[in-house]
Amino acid sequence: FHMRPDGSPAAELRLWQALELQLLAPFEYFGCNDETDFSDVPWNQPGETEALDKLVTGNHVRARTVITEWQRLTGDLRSSRALIFCVSVRHAQFMTEQFTKAGIPVALVYGGSTDSERERAPRDLAEGRVCGIVTVDLYNEGIDIPSVDTLLFLRPTQSPLVFQQQLGRGLRLSDGKSGCLVLDFVGRHRVDFRFDRLLSSITGLTRKQVVRGVEEGFSSLPSGCHIHLEPQARQRILANLRSVTGQGWRSLRAELMAFAATRPTGGVRLGRFLDEYDIGLDDIYRDSGRSGWTSLQRDAGLLTHVAATDDEAGLSRSFRLLTHADDPQQIALIRRVAEHCSAYVPVNDSEARRAQMLAYQLDAQSIHSYEMLLGRLAQSAVVADELGQLADVLASRSRVADRGLPGFADLPLVLHARYSRREVLTAAGVHTSTVRPSSREGVVNLTEMKTQLLFVTLDKSDGFHDRIAYHDYAVSISRFHWQTQNSAAPTTEVGRRYLESKTNGWRFLLFVRETREHAFLACGSVGIAARDDVTGERPMSITWTLDVPLTTQAYRAFSLVREI
Repeated sequence: FHMRPDGSPAAELRLWQALELQLLAPFEYFGCNDETDFSDVPWNQPGETEALDKLVTGNHVRARTVITEWQRLTGDLRSSRALIFCVSVRHAQFMTEQFTKAGIPVALVYGGSTDSERERAPRDLAEGRVCGIVTVDLYNEGIDIPSVDTLLFLRPTQSPLVFQQQLGRGLRLSDGKSGCLVLDFVGRHRVDFRFDRLLSSITGLTRKQVVRGVEEGFSSLPSGCHIHLEPQARQRILANLRSVTGQGWRSLRAELMAFAATRPTGGVRLGRFLDEYDIGLDDIYRDSGRSGWTSLQRDAGLLTHVAATDDEAGLSRSFRLLTHADDPQQIALIRRVAEHCSAYVPVNDSEARRAQMLAYQLDAQSIHSYEMLLGRLAQSAVVADELGQLADVLASRSRVADRGLPGFADLPLVLHARYSRREVLTAAGVHTSTVRPSSREGVVNLTEMKTQLLFVTLDKSDGFHDRIAYHDYAVSISRFHWQTQNSAAPTTEVGRRYLESKTNGWRFLLFVRETREHAFLACGSVGIAARDDVTGERPMSITWTLDVPLTTQAYRAFSLVREI
């Protein structure tokens, strides 16, 4: 971690990013059904542990479920190297008794264990004398047992931090270890239980993407990782996810008020709030209802000293349209605009075009110069400050190299960064401060540049897996199969443009997104390597060769190899 002066991280490596980089072992997560009713537990409040202890200690039905699922999913328990996280010492002792009665050798380790017991248990686990360590608190963090390949989450939690810490105990790399099996037991919870935050913390997905993953399968997890939900557990989680939206803003307001009470004046910063409460940007910037950091601060009573402007709520809300941004140059531009507002002057034509990209991203319809946005920001210091704080958060989360599109130095875009369609069209000069033609087609011709922009949305239907009927997908990290518009044939002008592109000077830039909810990934220039790469007519099928290969993550997201 690199820290800023306000204490917020300037750069960080998230769990799913470490998994992508193969710094950790992959996990296979099973959400198992649990009939225990946790709806009266006071989460994150005094009495939480005691309430949980009463529900799980002595609960023989739940204990049998745990043993049955562990046996079912591992096959041979003797080969397991498990950590079993319990609620309390009493619960750990109870579960140890139940495992022993079932003939499952385990070791019990807790705060009252002797030093020799603590030292012996990991050795016994690694050498196969026991197949699990039953514990409470001790192994949440700070202790490495690389041989652990199974985790049993028997302590329900609302803390994404604890959830991640416990998961992390099974993800250490070790010789002969292919991954980690995770058994989580999903009981019955009240509607404000935040399954979305727990699943987001281990996947890096937004709430919308988590909902979709629960509905249809998690298709874009790091290599080797899988999430499986038993039918009843899936139904409970999905019902919770659909009901939590209305509760979310009130909960956020309460959390912000509590956060502000511990901070000096001026110490309430967006990035620090997100990190300390493990909140996603999509919690703050929502599609419906109240939205935006400034609006949340007003609702929490933190801006009573500043009069609200008429434009404040709408402008703050519009910042949700920037949360996809990961282009380092565009994020730097956003920060400069926020800091200087009406005094801002672009240093060159490329930066002026980036400023126009920002203005049109925040306004989906009007035709105007970026100066209008500068004027709006100048009217509200708190909203301008919000924009700067948002830029800091976006910068800390971006993993995109600051590299322009090879061969297109005149386009202010970065390879493998995400953009909306209107950002790309503004960068390409199709949209300017004086003209903004309607454009919805999958291809856009830049005739003067002899360049065609190819916009591909993989999910073209309401049913995600129906997209296989559309022949757009990554074949490999350097090859992408694409289908033309229905009118294209080898004998048409459009068809010849593709077939003769090696000699006619035309170039093609590929932009791909998974669904309409995603921004497009700038995949760079593509070309036809051989005549056999083009087949059919009306439409034609083309297998493009990318000048720069896709990232592994993008390939998995764009390929037909999906988790069903």
